[in-house]
Amino acid sequence: MAFPHIPTLFFSLFIALVLVSSVAAIPYPPTSKHATHRRRVIGGRRLESYHPRSTFKTFGTNGASFTSDQPLSKLSIEASARTYMSSLGVDTAGLLYQSGFSSGQTRYAYLKQSLNGTPISNAVANVAFKGDKVVSYGSSFLDLTSARIPSATPTINLEDVLPQIQADFKATKPADSEPTLEYLVKSDGSLALTYVVQLRNILAGAAYEVFVDAKSGEVVSVTDFVAHATYTVVPIDKASIADGLETVTDPEDTTVSPLGWHTFDGEITNTTVGNNLIAFSIRNGSIELQESTNLTFTEKYDDTLAPNTTANGNAARANAFYVLNLVHDIVYRYGFTEEAFNFQQDNFGKGGVGNDSVQVFVQDSSGFNNAFFATPPDGESGMCSMFIWDLTEPNRDGAMQNDILIHEMTHGITNRMTGGGTARCLQTVESGGLGEGWSDALAGWMQQSAPTTKDITLASYVSDRPKGIRRFPYSVNATTNPLRYSNLKQDTEVHRIGEVWANMLHNVYASLVDEFDYSTERFTNPDCSSGNVVFLRLFIDALAIQPCNPTFVQARDAWIQADANRYDGKHRCTVLKAFASRGLGADAGPEFDDDETVPDDCSDS
Repeated sequence: MAFPHIPTLFFSLFIALVLVSSVAAIPYPPTSKHATHRRRVIGGRRLESYHPRSTFKTFGTNGASFTSDQPLSKLSIEASARTYMSSLGVDTAGLLYQSGFSSGQTRYAYLKQSLNGTPISNAVANVAFKGDKVVSYGSSFLDLTSARIPSATPTINLEDVLPQIQADFKATKPADSEPTLEYLVKSDGSLALTYVVQLRNILAGAAYEVFVDAKSGEVVSVTDFVAHATYTVVPIDKASIADGLETVTDPEDTTVSPLGWHTFDGEITNTTVGNNLIAFSIRNGSIELQESTNLTFTEKYDDTLAPNTTANGNAARANAFYVLNLVHDIVYRYGFTEEAFNFQQDNFGKGGVGNDSVQVFVQDSSGFNNAFFATPPDGESGMCSMFIWDLTEPNRDGAMQNDILIHEMTHGITNRMTGGGTARCLQTVESGGLGEGWSDALAGWMQQSAPTTKDITLASYVSDRPKGIRRFPYSVNATTNPLRYSNLKQDTEVHRIGEVWANMLHNVYASLVDEFDYSTERFTNPDCSSGNVVFLRLFIDALAIQPCNPTFVQARDAWIQADANRYDGKHRCTVLKAFASRGLGADAGPEFDDDETVPDDCSDS
């Protein structure tokens, strides 16, 4: 059966990319730099990527003034950013404006350093403004006065080395992707002139940005875009099918999805294809969608049967389509909009780059007991794969575990919003761990359906483990979950690091709800003052503020500045105390020693 609403590129990728890839994690030695490095084994290659440490400064509720010929509020976002950078002594002739957007009263700008017009890929900056003041600034810019800089003329032809690189990575360059030429900062302070080429193998869950030395043909770095996981459905505030199915009618939020969920490139569809995402499976080499002439997707999933029965396949695609569309609609209201680099085929002229609806592969047969989300830059489709879990008989379908779906979609949100839509800025060990933590935290937020904060587990149903797949449930009880900032001294794997961050955020959430109440309108009213709503506002706002490859300390500071920007610091002490209760106090440093201090003005509040 042909599906005219799926783009030709979508078909060609799945027909052409049939190679199998293996991406294996390796242990990180204790001496690894969490905040600057990431080691991987990809296609048999041992690779270590380097990201210059970002400086990050926030300026609180008052902001910071600086000399300017015109008030910033009278200038464009780009002009404001250039004016501020110039005041810092930065040579604005070598400054490339990457992107920017406004949210509420705050404006965000993302910039890149360059040499004679050639970008330096991992030398970036971000600035936030409120009115005529700067409220935060992050930068990994370089002092180039003594840097070893190669000429901007390649000495090898990329096409001569690309076939071997594609073979090693078991992935190919998409036909519509053109390599770029950029400088790359190396860990010894030198610069390499590199070809930057996109490689994809969607069936194997591989999506890379590879930096090839334009003088030697050597692969010198890699960005891994993959984070490794009427409708009858599992309601969005439930964890899995174990909590029961419900039939919901017209769940789409037409304020943020104005053409509903079943329109693609201006045409109404009767399948799981829409402007926000496409949910599909592949069976015997053919793409399968859930189809209904009257948009009634009501087949019930029966988990006493195998996941790959026709009815269960239909139900799983419908559930993935429902959950991830609803996540799109909810988080859109909180700030993940078109101009903030979200995923939509049509951006309706509201900014950002379109043609990037999420592609959700349900019952991906390339693996078991996992899931992933690949986040390329704004304008390229996010790719989510949901696997079967074979830990029970019959097997269980990851697409019927809502918290896994939400976890994976959150990778797309955090990778897009950190760094201004490039998807390059959560690549170090520490920032990758933050990414895992945010994903667990948002999955938990969706499940908090009452004023009392409950403990949260992840993937309990598919793993058949009441405590889920993490070491401990997320809890305010230190006996139930003892994780603290100091655990990062031993935790060198991103998911374990993420557990520490997610539990900190769980405690932040509980503190905000305890002090500022709970709203049952959390999915549709982001402007009320209740603690659970404030939590997600700060969650999303902080992503736009923090620097590229943030540390725990910088991510925490971004939350505090987000509160200053949106709420004039009303929740500052509540948030700081919650972080401090798990060791990330005001004096916490990069060596991961626990600190429980709070500022003097918060000690008695």
